[in-house]
Amino acid sequence: MDQYTVTGMSCAACSARVEKAVKALPGVESCSVSLLTNSMQVGGSAPAEAVVAAVEAAGYGAAPLEEARAEKGAGSAYQARLRQQREALEDKESPRLKKRLLASAAVLMILMYFTMGHMLGLPQPEPFHNMVFNGLFQLCLALIVLLINKDFFGGGLRSLLHGSPNMDTLVALGSGTAFLYSLALLFIMSLAQGRGEGEAVREMGMGLYFETAAMIPTLITVGKLLEARSKGRTTDALRSLMALAPQTARLIREGREEVVPIEEVRIGDLFALRPGEQVPVDGVVEEGLSAVNEAALTGESIPVDKAPGDRVSAATVNGQGHLICRASRVGEDTTLSQVIRMVAEASASKAPLGRIADKVAGIFVPAVLGLALLTFLGWLLAGQSLDFAMARGITVLVISCPCALGLATPVAIMAGSGVGARNGILFKNAAALEESGRVSTMVMDKTGTLTRGEAAVTALFPGEGISERELLEKACSLEAKSEHPLARAVCRRGTAEGLLPLPVMGVEALPGNGLKGYWRGELLQGGSLAYMEGQTALPPEAKAQAQTLSQAGQTPLFFAEEGRFLGIIAVADEIREDSRQAVAYMHQLGLKTVMLTGDNEATAQAVGAKAGVDRVIAGVLPQGKAAAIRELRTQGKVAMVGDGINDAPALMEADMGLAIGAGTDVALDAAQVVLMKNSLMDAAAAVRLSRATVRNIKENLFWAFIYNIICIPLAMGLFGLVLKPMYGAAAMSLSSFCVCMNALRLNRVKLYPGEGEKKPDNIILKEEEKMTKTLEIEGMMCQHCEARVKKALEALPQVEEARVSHEAGSAQVILKEDAPDDVLKKAVEAQDYIVKSII
Repeated sequence: MDQYTVTGMSCAACSARVEKAVKALPGVESCSVSLLTNSMQVGGSAPAEAVVAAVEAAGYGAAPLEEARAEKGAGSAYQARLRQQREALEDKESPRLKKRLLASAAVLMILMYFTMGHMLGLPQPEPFHNMVFNGLFQLCLALIVLLINKDFFGGGLRSLLHGSPNMDTLVALGSGTAFLYSLALLFIMSLAQGRGEGEAVREMGMGLYFETAAMIPTLITVGKLLEARSKGRTTDALRSLMALAPQTARLIREGREEVVPIEEVRIGDLFALRPGEQVPVDGVVEEGLSAVNEAALTGESIPVDKAPGDRVSAATVNGQGHLICRASRVGEDTTLSQVIRMVAEASASKAPLGRIADKVAGIFVPAVLGLALLTFLGWLLAGQSLDFAMARGITVLVISCPCALGLATPVAIMAGSGVGARNGILFKNAAALEESGRVSTMVMDKTGTLTRGEAAVTALFPGEGISERELLEKACSLEAKSEHPLARAVCRRGTAEGLLPLPVMGVEALPGNGLKGYWRGELLQGGSLAYMEGQTALPPEAKAQAQTLSQAGQTPLFFAEEGRFLGIIAVADEIREDSRQAVAYMHQLGLKTVMLTGDNEATAQAVGAKAGVDRVIAGVLPQGKAAAIRELRTQGKVAMVGDGINDAPALMEADMGLAIGAGTDVALDAAQVVLMKNSLMDAAAAVRLSRATVRNIKENLFWAFIYNIICIPLAMGLFGLVLKPMYGAAAMSLSSFCVCMNALRLNRVKLYPGEGEKKPDNIILKEEEKMTKTLEIEGMMCQHCEARVKKALEALPQVEEARVSHEAGSAQVILKEDAPDDVLKKAVEAQDYIVKSII
């Protein structure tokens, strides 16, 4: 999609005119114009020069955004484009409109004094008792107000000449007609005064509309100012994201640190991060240890530990450590740039619901002009005076509001996209934001989505006469030479408990079975049940335990030393902490839940039962996942949540694809929604946000339509009421403001259960009372410390949850099963903190 900025638009009729003109060009496949962001997206092969010429021929201005390539050296082009986007979103209208309003109001107050003051008994100078003199004075003041608000007349006339009348045309015609009518009447009054017809002069003087001619543009300017300010608030999220873009980087050149503009950073460059500094580009840590605050991208306030090999993203903030990183993505390839692009494109694109307003806006202003003329002629034919008929026609012109129709959808889309971005939920376009709430089935991948995607030790079952420590120590020593995921899980558990590997020699991997090695000349073996049965005598209870573990979705690893059974270590890919709650939340939202995995049936059913999903589809390949999605779509709209390459076909096949943010680039490209925080809870939150946004759009469209449906007949005088033109102008000035303010209510939507509201009963998980222990810890100083202790404790298989407070100097652990005090103490002290007591 090519991006353009568009200038000169004032209402929905303008955006409809621009869109129609561009779509008529050969080579244009799609065109979407946003009145809110003054932007345009054009798809197809039409050259930029032709697009700009078409917009200018329609009476508006256009300019393409700077091209930004993802090549080395493209940083300057990207920064130029970002600046151009930021400038397009800046609220330049409010200061200008404020000055215009103050000047108009000051002149209008004087005008109102001399037109209505005598009715209220206010003193007036003697010359103003002469109606012709008073009329001339009103003429001068009204002309000043019209000159101050000349933009209405210039824009309205240009639009009319281009055959695309807009809101400015309505205002210009309403105010201009009142002014010209009053001017003509003033000439007639002068002639009557010359003939000595004083009574006729006084009667005609009461029919002057100079104050109406001046009040209409003044009141419309009030509405424009309110609208500009509220529109500015809806674009706050996007402007805030753009403001996060770093401007400098601390590059390491020839062994020295040098601060350079961000445009000079190239892929492969080394850059340094001092404590508190912003990460300039995406990169990989080469040296150092620190914690990085990633709240700017994910919304999570707890810093994330970084070590060599870990990735860092632009706009995140380094903690207390010193890091040296190598740039991996620059310019528009950084994570921040992709986030900005997604939010900007979603805000500039159109939701399907907006098509209704677009169709109406294209014919709205011509229809209003016809109704105003019909009203004027109708009252004349009904026998009313020219003055009465003129007033009704002018009121119809100034009360009609195409802006409310044009803003109803984009302000809600912008506000909804902003709320999503602040919570790490990115919708790629407006259609994704609208359609997410319409899904009836949520399908989830298992590995990396419902589960952590990383194996962990869940239990130890030592043999007779063997301690847990001895079993784990010898298992870690044997597995330390293996790269198998299950081996790494065993080693991580050993490290967490402070064990050092023994010097096992001659380790040999036996693919599909296990491995063996020698410790002090004695044979150490480990592996599957099938392999170990042929190597040593296994107790019957150990075989039964292995069967129980397998049925529960866990993998039993057997270990032996010189034929003596050491025990079993159970390893499993555990479900994420919030997966069960997320599934419960989906049920509360009325969604059916399905787990789709290539894993075996027994493991899949066990994980599905823990997560609480309605249905499990197991043992399917990537093509089988896509076929399963097709089958589910026959029962309603389907959303798919995944993170890997094997999920891409299913993400593409689903009505709505949601990609976990830490997933592969293929998965991210295939999905319409990206969940930056890697939490399944955000999938449910995306549905809730979509439903709130669609509800807001419908409310906006309802009020925009109902306003015009009620007010236009009222202005025509069909209900027996006589509405003055100035009241019509006031109503029009407030209609768009109300639509914008309604959209801002989306900022108050609570996306997660328990967030500022009573937690739904069916979200509270009913589980057995858990055992708890409280640790008194010395040395914790900040949230980073809390995060380290929490991570260390929750890595233990016995710990379900750890609640840590550096201020209280304590950690409360909720246990799945009893955990020895020394195990808890070692886990904390391994992070360099002191455990003073455990209760």
